[in-house]
Amino acid sequence: MEAQKSIVILCAGGPAPGMNTVVATVAKCFLADGYKVLGMNYGYKTLFSGDYNFVDINYELADRIYDKGGSYLKMSRHKPKDNEFNTDFFVKYNVKLLVTVGGDDTASTANRLSIYLNNNNIKIQNIHVPKTIDNDLPLPGNVPTFGYQTAKAEGVHIGKTITEDARTNDTWFVMSAMGREAGHLALGIAVACHSPIAIFPEMFYKTNVTFEKIVKLIVSSMIKRKLMGMEFGVAVISEGVFHFITEEDIKNCGIAFSYDEHGHPELGKISKSVIFNELVQFELKKLNLKIKSRPEEVGYELRCVPPIAYDLRYCTKLGQGVKYLFDRGAMQCIVLVTNNDTIEPLHLKDISGADGKVKPRLVDVNSELYKVTLDFFETIKPADYEAAKKYVSNPAEFDLKNILNL
Repeated sequence: MEAQKSIVILCAGGPAPGMNTVVATVAKCFLADGYKVLGMNYGYKTLFSGDYNFVDINYELADRIYDKGGSYLKMSRHKPKDNEFNTDFFVKYNVKLLVTVGGDDTASTANRLSIYLNNNNIKIQNIHVPKTIDNDLPLPGNVPTFGYQTAKAEGVHIGKTITEDARTNDTWFVMSAMGREAGHLALGIAVACHSPIAIFPEMFYKTNVTFEKIVKLIVSSMIKRKLMGMEFGVAVISEGVFHFITEEDIKNCGIAFSYDEHGHPELGKISKSVIFNELVQFELKKLNLKIKSRPEEVGYELRCVPPIAYDLRYCTKLGQGVKYLFDRGAMQCIVLVTNNDTIEPLHLKDISGADGKVKPRLVDVNSELYKVTLDFFETIKPADYEAAKKYVSNPAEFDLKNILNL
């Protein structure tokens, strides 16, 4: 007698708000259709080990976790090689669908696994649900990645709180936010908080990224606020700018880093906001400007907060979309729920370059909204030059457009 049909769900990479909503919705949809739902712990790490670590997800469990932050299923960044694959788990539990929740690496691994299983006469579909709080996966129609809106909302909550602290104490906060190559999160938080300046990788599209330019942008905002009669503010920086700063610049910046066995600075061991704040204070002392500033790191606390209504609804639609695509025979695809509420399969090849890698979705620096936002930032402009000479001898050096070569 054939074992009960089942599906397996695994989560990989880092957490994002709404993961439990996706898992719970997928589980409810398939349980209602007579499937057994297996939630794999530790991603791909134990899937091929023989020492399987999974939970049997029933309706009560799904109903209990759907609105919770974090991930009920344990996660892992393990990326198995082709020679690690085997068919044992899929045969033993009569698996008909593999649902993966993660980034593009997780999706590409699922595609490789699907090909392997097919070559070994195991007919199984796989559907991927894309997540990242960075919002940097290039989903068509500017559809956001799940978790981004909730992470941004929590970042805004923190940003507004420290803005009031800054106002109360006449001080500045140098706040760093998560983000790899894309500055969506930092910019989204800053604009929502009316922060006087946000700094992120894309804004340097006409010049190279250096600590000197980053610091000058912050000091420019500090001076501008002084001219406006305000001795406080919050500068928001995407930690992704570190991906574009040369190692030589890092080594010569004046911060005492520890170094690994290859001689590379170990950036992960020190808060990015501490680094930026120290460099700002170095510059302020050189300019003989007495401005107080403190670091504020906004990082992991954004990843596991309970999803807001937007992501609860969006992740529910994504989970429902998995069942919709499965019933129509879709495989080796990403589930896409468009802004018009259509459910479509999206294949990695549709969003990958010629090298097969997914190019990140960046802040659109050619958009009208971006140009308006730049003008909205509070930094020294030509009209401020004369007044700014009270604080710096050459205000043009602190003009945002000159710094960014615009």
